[in-house]
Amino acid sequence: MKEFFKVKHFSKKSKARVGEIKTSHGVIKTPAFVPVATKGTLKALPPQFIKEIGIQVAFVNTYHLVTHPGGGVIEAAGGIHKFANLDIPLMSDSGGFQIFSLAREKIQNSKFKVQNNNLKLKIRLFQADVRGEEEPLVVKISDDGVKFRSTYDGRLIEFTPEKSIEYQSKIGADLMMSFDECTYYPATHEYTKRAMERTHGWLIRCINYKRKTRYRNFLSPVGPPPSAASQVAKNLVSSFSSSRRSPITDRQYLYGVVQGGTFKDLRKKSAEFVVFQNTDGVAIGGVSVGESKRKMRDQVRWVADYLPKDRPVHLLGVGQFDDIVDLVKYGIDTFDCVEPTRLARMGYIYQWSRILSEIFFPSVLATSGRLEKSLRAAGIPSSSATRGRDEINILKTVYKNDLSPVDEDCKCYTCQNFTKAYLHHLFKQKEILGYTLATYHNLWVMERFFEKIRDAIRKDLI
Repeated sequence: MKEFFKVKHFSKKSKARVGEIKTSHGVIKTPAFVPVATKGTLKALPPQFIKEIGIQVAFVNTYHLVTHPGGGVIEAAGGIHKFANLDIPLMSDSGGFQIFSLAREKIQNSKFKVQNNNLKLKIRLFQADVRGEEEPLVVKISDDGVKFRSTYDGRLIEFTPEKSIEYQSKIGADLMMSFDECTYYPATHEYTKRAMERTHGWLIRCINYKRKTRYRNFLSPVGPPPSAASQVAKNLVSSFSSSRRSPITDRQYLYGVVQGGTFKDLRKKSAEFVVFQNTDGVAIGGVSVGESKRKMRDQVRWVADYLPKDRPVHLLGVGQFDDIVDLVKYGIDTFDCVEPTRLARMGYIYQWSRILSEIFFPSVLATSGRLEKSLRAAGIPSSSATRGRDEINILKTVYKNDLSPVDEDCKCYTCQNFTKAYLHHLFKQKEILGYTLATYHNLWVMERFFEKIRDAIRKDLI
């Protein structure tokens, strides 16, 4: 485990720590942000910008990649790193998040085109929320696993703990999540307890399957004929040079996922169970799914004393600046969230000086008496240290004639080369370049923010 994760410094002020996660595709300096590349792409961002921005790791969605293009296609390409030309460590989820929001039961008349046959299906379906992506239709959930209807063609897709690990093995991400049920909010204590126990049983099955075999060829019972799938894979492989046909990854590491909803007793019980298992890392799931910030932070605080000191800890689905500063104090090493990229595509542009003056410096330095000094050192007037939004909406008319930099305090490519007026123009005209420049900037700011976090921990300020 020491080769995989090593703590470089434990804060004297909290449970925060600075460390390194070593993978086949590079080293992740922690704490780190994990932007979400749901379908194998950081939306609107060409891969060559990833290293330039300083992005260390990204998160891909197993459900979406299995439904399209399919695990076999990605495997034939040599894994998601080669298929998507993503030369950084990658995390993959288990597919468990797609179980979220089962409270919204629906009776739907659905029409799907499957293998050239029009099927009219009247099925009792549950709709799952996938963080703003297409919503799969959950046909059945049981202790064995979950069955979905594909949003693309209506095909029936089954996820079990074993198939989740197999799908993730084909995708080839460095860090994998065990199959879990992300409980909807608000759920009863009774349902949350059942879901937690189901998650624990699935974790044991994931561990046993991963131990038993690192690779096995699963064929979905529903889908294109094997001959067609084989031909697709064959054609794809032929398009790659022989130098690209290497093993998908040298090693994939498994994280167990803590659940338990908003109930203190269940959260503690789940943390105790998951940490006791022999997984490479631990993740905290089922937070930030509709509950208040206070409840979300409570869920992390409740399990902090159970989190391992010798294994990395990931927090699923959290990425707002104030949450990061507060929750890193409980020993969280990595955070994934769609927020920076999604906000960018909506025209919300982070403002670096506001983030420092309104969130970072007050949280880290106010109690030490260093706030004013740090604001001056960063070139930020103390008068700006007042509460407000940490981003601007570039679509507002006020920016139409504003020829100042997108963010005057930022050194990224976008801010060094373009004005607010130009970005406003791009968004108003729905030009793709606007989404790219805004995404570049927001992720640049997030990476610089985490550099500040790591430095503050080394200085025992967090």
